[in-house]
Amino acid sequence: MGNIDTKSPVAAPIHMIDLILKKRDGGALDERELDFIARGAATGEVPLEQLAAWLMAAWIRGLNREEARALTIAMRDSGVKFDPSHLGKRTVDKHSTGGVGDKTSFLIAPLAAACGVAVPMISGRALGHTGGTLDKLESIPGFRTAMSLDEFEAVIKKVGASIVSQTPALVPADRVLYALRDRTGTVECPGLICASILSKKLSAGLDALVLDVKTGSGAFMSRIEDAEYLAALMVATAEAAGTRTVALMTDMGQPLGVAAGNWIEIAESLQLLRGERPEEIEDCRELSLVLAGWMVHLAGAAVSAEAGYAAAEKALMDGRALRIFEEMIQAQGGDIAVFKSPEKFHTPGATRVVEAWKSGYVAAMDTTALGWAVQRTGAGREKAGEPVDAHAGILFHKRRGARVGRGEKFATIYATNAAMLDEPEALIKRAVEFSDEKPAPVPLVSRVITAADCKQ
Repeated sequence: MGNIDTKSPVAAPIHMIDLILKKRDGGALDERELDFIARGAATGEVPLEQLAAWLMAAWIRGLNREEARALTIAMRDSGVKFDPSHLGKRTVDKHSTGGVGDKTSFLIAPLAAACGVAVPMISGRALGHTGGTLDKLESIPGFRTAMSLDEFEAVIKKVGASIVSQTPALVPADRVLYALRDRTGTVECPGLICASILSKKLSAGLDALVLDVKTGSGAFMSRIEDAEYLAALMVATAEAAGTRTVALMTDMGQPLGVAAGNWIEIAESLQLLRGERPEEIEDCRELSLVLAGWMVHLAGAAVSAEAGYAAAEKALMDGRALRIFEEMIQAQGGDIAVFKSPEKFHTPGATRVVEAWKSGYVAAMDTTALGWAVQRTGAGREKAGEPVDAHAGILFHKRRGARVGRGEKFATIYATNAAMLDEPEALIKRAVEFSDEKPAPVPLVSRVITAADCKQ
């Protein structure tokens, strides 16, 4: 064997303290250094206090595009990955940056599957003011979200789509870094957000990905400039990793649809999957079709997003999407008998109707505050691991732009018990503004960011 060149940057040992100081002083880390951090987080070889220090340095100094890409790949590769090559179909998924009443996953997964693509969806739980896809699905009796990768693959092969939780072996670096970011005030860093989101999504071996980046009062990034920067960063990063990606900037200036909670969002989704078109939930139907259209297009099953929309709408109206959704629920242990009478299965501990306290047009909603109102019913959680109430949540009967008379039904609160009704009502009343003039309409999708938009 020849002598090892200890002066070479490639062979030189890495020390975490050096990486902390380098980022603290504004330096950029290379692929090898970021891989060291990700693997150290996954294995526990890098102490939590050093990871926390580096995260704060990264939050203050930021990560450039190359660092975000390298950290994403390092985190993706920190554990096992799902291999979709045996599915015999192109794979596509959707990620939302989080919202209130955001139930599109329950429509777009079966819609895209009905159009001939595979949808391996790894989802999350409620935390803070946003709801969790897994908690909503687990309101269906028997439904399993914790599955092995072999079980995950079997369900996708059988029905075309599966929605599961992250397994312990998938992206272990993110589990550690995400928890630290939450505890150290380092959440709002675009590079770290990008790496966290995409490492999980790309671990599924996706051919394509559609990002639903929320804007407005309920968005995680409140400034439109910040949301657009994050969207462009994620598109560029995913594209660099070989996954065709677009980001849609969508409105979260009010809850999506009328239901925000757990079971009541499943019930609303079933209405749409059955082909019903209540005017008050048309926004949820439209956004689901737009997202599904892009998914089908990027996966190569439609020549354009518009053609993908048309194919998805046909699958919705002819019942194929509903059939796939029910088959997916059954394949993962869920009892679809409750779908026959959703209103009978809904058994909240306490109910209160909130009447409009003013007259006028609904001019604006603080959707983040409304999300906290939903959380306080028992439907969500403040800390990871807390239980949620399957039957808690809020129905919003009046939407932005509606003319409301004082005393009309404005919302219905479903809470775990009567003691949990007052705070949500107070939050609703503080979150909604009325005016004498009808507000201007807000576009559901304000912009689509593609790879071409991200080229420097």
